Amino acid sequence: MYILGISAYYHDSAACLIQDGNILSAAQEERFTRIKNDAAFPQKSIKYCLEQAGITLNQVDHIVYYEKPFLKFERLLETHLAFAPFGIKSFLKAMPLWLKEKLYFKKMLTKALQQIDPEWKNNNHNLLFTEHHQSHAASAFYPSPFDKAIILTVDGVGEWATTSVSKGNGSVIESISHINFPHSIGLLYSAFTYYLGFKVNCDEYKVMGLAPYGKPAYTDLILKELIDVKEDGSFRLNMKYFTYATGLTMTGNKFDQLFKKPPRQPKAELTAFHMDMAASIQQATEYAMLKLTTSLYLQYQEDNLCLAGGVALNCVANGKILKQSGFKNIWIQPAAGDAGGALGAALAVYYEHLNQQRIVEPGNDSMHNALLGPEYSDAEIREALTNHNLKFEELADDELYKVIAQEIAAGKVIGRFKGRMEFGPRALGARSIIADPRNSTMQSVLNNKIKFRESFRPFAPAVLEQHADEYFDLGAPSPYMLLVGKVREEKRKSPIEDQQDPLKKINQERSVVPAITHLDYSARLQTVNQNQHPDFYKLIDAFYQLTTCPMVINTSFNRMDEPIVCTPEDAILCFQNTQIDVLAIGNFLVKK
Repeated sequence: MYILGISAYYHDSAACLIQDGNILSAAQEERFTRIKNDAAFPQKSIKYCLEQAGITLNQVDHIVYYEKPFLKFERLLETHLAFAPFGIKSFLKAMPLWLKEKLYFKKMLTKALQQIDPEWKNNNHNLLFTEHHQSHAASAFYPSPFDKAIILTVDGVGEWATTSVSKGNGSVIESISHINFPHSIGLLYSAFTYYLGFKVNCDEYKVMGLAPYGKPAYTDLILKELIDVKEDGSFRLNMKYFTYATGLTMTGNKFDQLFKKPPRQPKAELTAFHMDMAASIQQATEYAMLKLTTSLYLQYQEDNLCLAGGVALNCVANGKILKQSGFKNIWIQPAAGDAGGALGAALAVYYEHLNQQRIVEPGNDSMHNALLGPEYSDAEIREALTNHNLKFEELADDELYKVIAQEIAAGKVIGRFKGRMEFGPRALGARSIIADPRNSTMQSVLNNKIKFRESFRPFAPAVLEQHADEYFDLGAPSPYMLLVGKVREEKRKSPIEDQQDPLKKINQERSVVPAITHLDYSARLQTVNQNQHPDFYKLIDAFYQLTTCPMVINTSFNRMDEPIVCTPEDAILCFQNTQIDVLAIGNFLVKK
């Protein structure tokens, strides 16, 4: 039985194909179209999933969309009525699109699917819709290694829900409670993303990366004026400060007056005020998430927690939840945002609609290390290299790992492309840029010469799982780079304080691995073991054998505002248009 899940039309469009509950493939549309956060119907992603399985769309038993458009339309109408006459501009802007297209959503979806396969027909049983938070919850629980768990979904907004709690048991997910729009931790964080001059639904991770440069001077004001968090973790936002319910922006004049400054323009200088604001909203978010998860643990006394929704990508908050909430084990869907809704929708249909039995392999999730995207043969890679007139050598695995390790140790930056592409926002070693974490200038080199992005942005370590505890205090595997831990004190160095310009602290050696140590001694870990990702494990191990350092810098293979590379052609163009020194593509090595 084949089930195709689709997320589309809002942001991070994606497709996922499962067969008898096994996840075969999943990919975001942006990787194929090269449009960051592409929201279009995921035609290319669907075609990839079908080709990978060797089937046509007509052979798919069920196609499922990840949310219910009519419920979303209901929320739009009721919200504008509740806030009327405010928001008339955004109402008039939204209505033509809904009346022209989205109210005829099933018809629009059918037409798009028939462009892929004219033989496919909607027979009123094969095209289904799940609710947005149902999709998120399914994506968090069903692939997890837990037979029982509490499931928490926190995002901007689905149809109505912004936060929902469910209980997973075997094949059944039972909905327990929810908090509805406009009260939303995700939208609160996005409001600050907007206020700080970054892109909403895209750049929230930049706010998280900026936070350690500032002091949480405004946390108390946020918790007093903007969000009221109760002891049980429930919360309400003070909507007089926000305009997202009816306006075309996230915040308004009252928000500006509260913090005594207008929103930062996107290209304007980042000041100490902006850093303090980032630190404050990050701390307030951690506070709200800890209140919520601690309350859930005390109430249900369940050891396992599953997380999904965009806020579940806040890996700093995740690290705090792991350490402080009471839950012994947490599992976070690696594609926690809307892209993962495609996967969750397919799994929800299989287990909830079709009542199939779930088999859990204790200790192992069923995400296949998120390596669910396309892969390319040696012949395809060789052809791409030849077409670009690049000189290359082909090496056997063991020799290749040794040469890559030597190049990293010599201060070179490597573009690594091998195997199936990752699903979700993190590169996990298949489409990665890797470098030496011991090099104190490497953060600036990567940001300025490779990624062409803001200098404050931190980098993550990919560390051999058995050595993670020697360097970091996390105490749990983190295969999907979704948990933050602190560098152990014995590995730290005391930085020189510079109160005038926090950004000047970037190149200071804060630890024995300075390039991955953030200002607060934190690091967003990826732990790598031999079973889950043998290729990447062997590469890091080769570096360890050479240097006794059991980790490398791992950042996504792309430039700022571009999606992660998908094809050999994408990798070659990124290599040629940046100062990456070496391209290790498949078993081929290209040096500049």
